[in-house]
Amino acid sequence: MRKKLLGLVLIFVSGISYAQQDAQFTQYMYNTITINPAYAGSRVAMSIFALHRSQWVGMDGAPVTNTVSIHTPIRNSNLGIGVSILNDRIGPSDENDIAVDLSYTIPMSETYKLSFGIKGSANLLDVDFTKLKAYRPGDPRFQNNIDNKFSPNIGAGIYLHSDKTYFGLSIPKFLETKHFDGTATNDTPDYIIRERIHYYFIAGHVFDLNDDVQFKPSLLTKMVQGAPLQVDLSGNFLINQKFTAGVSYRWSAAVSAMVGFKVSDSWFIGYSYDFDTTSLADYNSGSHEIFLRYELFTKEDNIITPRFF
Repeated sequence: MRKKLLGLVLIFVSGISYAQQDAQFTQYMYNTITINPAYAGSRVAMSIFALHRSQWVGMDGAPVTNTVSIHTPIRNSNLGIGVSILNDRIGPSDENDIAVDLSYTIPMSETYKLSFGIKGSANLLDVDFTKLKAYRPGDPRFQNNIDNKFSPNIGAGIYLHSDKTYFGLSIPKFLETKHFDGTATNDTPDYIIRERIHYYFIAGHVFDLNDDVQFKPSLLTKMVQGAPLQVDLSGNFLINQKFTAGVSYRWSAAVSAMVGFKVSDSWFIGYSYDFDTTSLADYNSGSHEIFLRYELFTKEDNIITPRFF
């Protein structure tokens, strides 16, 4: 147990000293609005999504993330709008993020559309340093807690898509917010947490293998100063427009498997499991995600050939 706690403290302290990472999802492709505001309204119908992620199960203070989002196209316009709420807890920190997304879509051809999006967000951060077992109890950086630190932000993205293919570039947060601890001295910095700019690129394509089976390979890359380049590769199969199964690989970090089932035209439920490929695998029993999507269709919505992304 002491090794688990020590390892987590080291991860947390190194993370908050140099780069504050965005919340991480393995099944990001089912909640793309979180990382790219241009996705808002792209699914034609109103889409409501909820996800729970428990990361590194078995480690004290390991990350736990919950998110809920809703987005929809605005009828008789090229606009889409969305709202998302995210709670991310790791060790002594508890972070809440509320975001509003607005997109505008331009037809590029009979096949492709190009969407532009902007994101406005508000972040509330709490850090209770009394939950840490500090190596140096008198360290001034850990004397004062952070209570409901409010940080506004703005982001943007573009999303090129057809019924079979998509590409996206986005920066969810442009502002590099610094969280001050109020105990700065000449020997210590005047902040301990700094949110760096995250750059995202996503891409995917749907192949029709036969009348009953579709295959979708997809890619996500994330770049942020102070952290290694993250590359996620995944491949999902959709069978009879009902059952989904797939695997993914996070470069030098984890492998995962997922299953999903379309209960009805409106309801979809899924589950995925991550297995660490790093030394952290010795101290946890993997990561779990469970998610649920509900889509509200109208008479004008076309659900004959549902979207696979």
